[in-house]
Amino acid sequence: MIALVIVCFLYVLCSLILLGYGVQCYVLTFFYLRRRKGKAAAQEETMGYYYGIADESAFPRVVTQLPMYNEKMVACRVIEACAAMDYPRSRCEIQVLDDSTDETREYVDRTVEKLMAQGVNISVIRREDRTGFKAGALQNGLKYTDAEFVAIFDADFVPTVDFLKKAVAFFVDRPKLGLVQGRWTHLNDKASLITRGQAMGIDGHFMVEQAARSWNGWFMNFNGTAGMFRVAAIRSCGGWQHDTLTEDMDLSYRMQLDGWGTEYVPGLAVPAEIPEDMNAFKNQQFRWAKGSIQTAAKIIPLLVKRKIPPFKFIQAVLHLTHYVVHPLMLMLAILTMPVLFFVKITLAPLWMALVIACMILATSGPSTMYMVSQHFLGKKVRKQLFLIPAMMLIGTGLAVNNGKAVIEALLKIDSPFHRTPKKGQAKMKAGYKPIKDVTCLFEIFLGLYCFTSLKIFMGYTNFLVSPFLALYASGFLFVGILSIVHFRRPEVIDMKLIQSRVPVAMKALCLALSLSLIFI
Repeated sequence: MIALVIVCFLYVLCSLILLGYGVQCYVLTFFYLRRRKGKAAAQEETMGYYYGIADESAFPRVVTQLPMYNEKMVACRVIEACAAMDYPRSRCEIQVLDDSTDETREYVDRTVEKLMAQGVNISVIRREDRTGFKAGALQNGLKYTDAEFVAIFDADFVPTVDFLKKAVAFFVDRPKLGLVQGRWTHLNDKASLITRGQAMGIDGHFMVEQAARSWNGWFMNFNGTAGMFRVAAIRSCGGWQHDTLTEDMDLSYRMQLDGWGTEYVPGLAVPAEIPEDMNAFKNQQFRWAKGSIQTAAKIIPLLVKRKIPPFKFIQAVLHLTHYVVHPLMLMLAILTMPVLFFVKITLAPLWMALVIACMILATSGPSTMYMVSQHFLGKKVRKQLFLIPAMMLIGTGLAVNNGKAVIEALLKIDSPFHRTPKKGQAKMKAGYKPIKDVTCLFEIFLGLYCFTSLKIFMGYTNFLVSPFLALYASGFLFVGILSIVHFRRPEVIDMKLIQSRVPVAMKALCLALSLSLIFI
């Protein structure tokens, strides 16, 4: 009896917390829409500040850092793109922070040598060991420059020619501005179903979440790339630290706690490559999930010690801990069968309507935010609606992978920084393979478990959970099976093989899930 009470309590608690995170999506969307019109126009005007200025001495000194480790597929592309940026050469330099141990070093050296011959101020900085991984490389690079500002790009990004001019303009007459963050766009968003789903999720984060936080004076994070820092801000708050896997979020929060401001600029767009392989995507998500919780454990105690307005504090906590939704979803998936078996609930019509409203509210919050982002990106929302089921499948299926990451972070289990393999230029030979693990087996097992629960309890008075069981089962199986397919065929990373075999079934499944969630 006590065990049943505990199980039911956990089930209700997880449901309520997930409801809270679902409502948070509406909060972010509201505050984004509230500020969007005025901020977008002002930022567009600011970005043109340095256009028409011919005096090179009027431009501040900028160093562009390119951290990389075994990135042969994309190394040359990002170096050449940065060298082509429209900024006075006497006022900028490029640091290639190359920790590579493979033939990437040869690609880098050849490209840098060619650019140096063309008059580009560029250098390669290598370390004897990878202490601190990316954070260590970035911190080490600052020893070799006296630039006032530093722009940072990961190897899979391709900055536009006007990035430096536009970004540095925001620092004019704002001595306490420490960070300008640009928006990620996509080089390969149409490559497959999973890249389309990822692209929509990234768009929602950058168009709505980051803008809402920045434009309303809340804490926002540096996204690790496509941004520019004031070097003094980095140094004043302790520099880059590598005690978490998300050194970018850690630094940006410490910087803001030290009194430095941030500016998110949606119009400052930088295209990047999205992982096309499910296992590469899971590796990336694992690092982000674990690092976010590590950063939360580090930063939240610092927030508690400061006199921060309650609403701003709540927003920071929700931001830092948003990956806890995955272990919560995992618990719900596991606990649903015992709860439905032992508990038979009948509700009055009014209470039933209230429960249905809460379920719809929690479920449709993220989808609403994504559709708002698609609208303001100029895309046809009606077409994008069909991607919502795919996003739900992927997001739900990641609960095992990301849940494991959160648990490891809470238990303080160390793990190395694994960079995400890139596809890069198609003319090159196959690149790096993602780290493999056995979570896919648990994903498939859990998918079958949820389908069993759905079959047993379909038609019961507890029918409200049936759509969620269907979503859990489909999501776990989708991610688990696709992970195995990509294990066996790592060179097939564009989903064409999968789509050619089961196009009708996949579309029917996505449509059925979409309708079931709309008409709960």
